[in-house]
Amino acid sequence: MSRRMLTRSMLVSVVVVVAVPLMAVPALGHGLTWRPCAAVAKDWDQEDQRSECTTVAVPVDYARPGGRTIDIAVSRIPATGRSEGVVVFNPGGPGHPGTTMPADIAASRAGGIGARHDLVGFDPRGVGYSDGVDCPDEDVEPGLSDEERARRTAEHNRACFDRDPALAASLTTTNVARDLDRVRQALGVRKIGFYGVSWGTALGAAYRTLFDRHVDRMLLDSVLTPEMDMTTMDDGQAAAGEATFRLFSEWIAGRHERYGLGESTDAVARRLLDLRAELTEHPRTAPDGTVVDGTAVTMMLANPRKEWADLAARLKVLAEGGTTARAARANGGLGWDVDPYRSWVFAQTALLCNTSDSPRDFATVARHRTERMARYPVAGGFGIYESRCVGWPRDAEAVRFGRGASPLQLVGHRYEPVTPYPWTNDMRTLVGGDVLTVEDDVHGSLYHLPCADSAVTFFDTGRTDTGTCAGAPVP
Repeated sequence: MSRRMLTRSMLVSVVVVVAVPLMAVPALGHGLTWRPCAAVAKDWDQEDQRSECTTVAVPVDYARPGGRTIDIAVSRIPATGRSEGVVVFNPGGPGHPGTTMPADIAASRAGGIGARHDLVGFDPRGVGYSDGVDCPDEDVEPGLSDEERARRTAEHNRACFDRDPALAASLTTTNVARDLDRVRQALGVRKIGFYGVSWGTALGAAYRTLFDRHVDRMLLDSVLTPEMDMTTMDDGQAAAGEATFRLFSEWIAGRHERYGLGESTDAVARRLLDLRAELTEHPRTAPDGTVVDGTAVTMMLANPRKEWADLAARLKVLAEGGTTARAARANGGLGWDVDPYRSWVFAQTALLCNTSDSPRDFATVARHRTERMARYPVAGGFGIYESRCVGWPRDAEAVRFGRGASPLQLVGHRYEPVTPYPWTNDMRTLVGGDVLTVEDDVHGSLYHLPCADSAVTFFDTGRTDTGTCAGAPVP
């Protein structure tokens, strides 16, 4: 079912539910009518009986506030105690829906935030249950050259853009921040707390820049680069991936008796790169028909720590001449868990490319990729973002970030390759705040960790944390 049909289905369901004798739920303000999400939202978890849903109308074009509007899907879980305000959540992506995040937070180690705050989520414009451009994911033929694939993707993106140019062009971080303030107004509160992860940190920083007087407290975990540029993102992730390869080599060297791949970091790194070169020249075919080549080795060299033991065992088999080792998942090797939620890919592309002035031509993107691979032999080819904007039909609209007076907690993950740790300090330089450092490589892991207590304390008291957190365990 398309997003447009899904949104319409949700609204139709609301009408149906109105006719059913349900207990009315008091609105936070401005006449919002809340209904159980499980009753009105298609495919909602039927075991979730706490989440309530509604919609808020926002302008497509804020320069014409009296013109066309779209509906933004909003969810909440009321505070378990006396509510002292709301905390709004965004999981990032961009393109990932946020209406299910309150339930995720309530069930997590950060669930204490919900004792004194209503937990609120929303799907940004173009995403999930909110109105968006109905655009199926591209069906890419195998075996295409990089240039041909980029051309096909550009054609697909243009066809999707042309289905609703006004809405597609409006998918910007700044407009989502404005939508967030419309949600605040609809909730009837003067200030909101905000908890953003990944791209949600850029959204939060943009909101605080525009509407600082309406921010109670803000926490940003796994902070995006403030440059919001696809070239910068690919460069930063490649550098972090290369560092991960060195740490992986060091970890294997410390277990030489188990893996036999070298007793020093340099020795292991050389052995693995030699293995990659060998299999590039002479691929092997496993009994199941899987071809194990140099690319398969590359995909094993810069992955999350939780996978290190399994990957090292597979690399040992390959180094000994075997073929039983399978390649790691082909997602760029950076540990990004892709969410296949409806047609989120176009929404993500639009939200990124409408903001980034990265190159629109394939030749420049290809040159950058070649230069990046020379600087980062292992991770330089993992970049996926810069190529997304080839042929994009809209000029970029830069996001403005600035300092504010509201309490701000930044959370950076020391070894993370998705939003590398230096980006946290880059953002802090622009917007201020205090940094809590998590000693792990897991994207947005704070609310799963024991130190999630610091998030609860922050939203309850406004007290920031400048210490360190142990993070997810290393194998």
